[in-house]
Amino acid sequence: MTPGARITAAIEIFEAIQAGDTPAPADAAVGAYLKQRRYIGSKDRTAIQALVYGIFRRRARLGWWLEHAKAKALPRNLLIAYLLLVEKLTGPELRSLFDGRHYDPYPLEDGEIVLADRLVTHTLEHPHMSEAVLLECPYWAEAGLRAALGERFAEELRALNDEATTDLRVNLLLGTQEDAIAAMKRDGIFSKPALYSPIGLRLGGRPALGGTEALKSGLIEIQDEGSQLLALLVGAQPGMQVVDFCAGAGGKTLAMAALMQNKGRIVACDVNAKRLERLTVRQRRAQAHNIERRPLASERDPWVKRHKGKFDRVLVDAPCTGTGTWRRNPDAKWGRGGIDLAELTALQSSILDSASRLVKPGGRLVYATCSLLAAENEDRIAAFLADHADFRQLSIFDIWPEAVGTEAPPEGSIVEGYLRLTPGLHGTDGFTAAVLERAPEAEAKPADEQVED
Repeated sequence: MTPGARITAAIEIFEAIQAGDTPAPADAAVGAYLKQRRYIGSKDRTAIQALVYGIFRRRARLGWWLEHAKAKALPRNLLIAYLLLVEKLTGPELRSLFDGRHYDPYPLEDGEIVLADRLVTHTLEHPHMSEAVLLECPYWAEAGLRAALGERFAEELRALNDEATTDLRVNLLLGTQEDAIAAMKRDGIFSKPALYSPIGLRLGGRPALGGTEALKSGLIEIQDEGSQLLALLVGAQPGMQVVDFCAGAGGKTLAMAALMQNKGRIVACDVNAKRLERLTVRQRRAQAHNIERRPLASERDPWVKRHKGKFDRVLVDAPCTGTGTWRRNPDAKWGRGGIDLAELTALQSSILDSASRLVKPGGRLVYATCSLLAAENEDRIAAFLADHADFRQLSIFDIWPEAVGTEAPPEGSIVEGYLRLTPGLHGTDGFTAAVLERAPEAEAKPADEQVED
């Protein structure tokens, strides 16, 4: 593809993202576009993706300039601003790309020429930009993130705007860290043990993993180190009964299944049956035999009531705003304006309340989100504990040695019993987690009154 054709592709992807009442996720739009055009080579695919995500990582600053130039944030305008302010193209270079030949974008229109003339001599950042714009922080999350991150606000926002690392989880059912490192080396890929996760590896760069024997054989899975740590904190052990209540595609489910050495039972639940079905192939490849998939109609599905008090461990990785995943999903910042946070936190509380019914006396309930906002984490736990006197919060410091086994994270990572992982401090996605325990003396339903499916 020519450079101009790549720009055309990016414009068409942004048009697909902006179509409809709700912006489409960037990864879905990019994936659908490339799937329909299999003739596009790997280098061009990489370049197109870099262009799309490069714009999203600078969306606030580019938007500031467009507003300053009295131009709308249309796909072509975004590309023009990016090419001039980030790629530092000159006016003639820009016009040569927008020439309408072959697959290049059609020539600049009068308003676009005016926009280009206003931007061509400037840099991306401007002294009049607010700190939030400079840090690419959306207005809807700024107050909450400032409260949560305190003096680390600027450092963490910059880290959240960087590209994510590539982390792997070693499948202990099939090998060790050393086995995985050796297998990756045979495919020419350098890896090293993760900093905190005893089952994790971190790669140098972003190598292609699809053809590696380690991935095809199930020895490794792609999984952020922070996600691995959440799975470890559940403390799932061989022979236990465990529920992954919001399992999604099952990354944490597979991690816990391996820790349980295929002994006991783990039930992967989710309201999205199609997403849960993706666990089928992964489970088979990982040789994890103790997983049961259970689609739910809602968090109040009758299955929950029928299995009240039967599980040793219940993990709730609740749906959230995803503020901790902006390294991977920078577009999520700009598609949340219409989301009602109060409605979302009400759902989180409802999920937590319902899932807690599954926990047996003396069992544990682990609540986590990939968000750093207190409204989705500390506030939800405080409200839950106020209504559930039979649960108490455990200290992460007390749990870490047995559950994880590595040195605990640095100061500031564990505050008042909560674990907060951030890209600036830990090099992981952002996660917040709390571990709760049900009182041993809580009444349990007699076994003969429990109903099986």
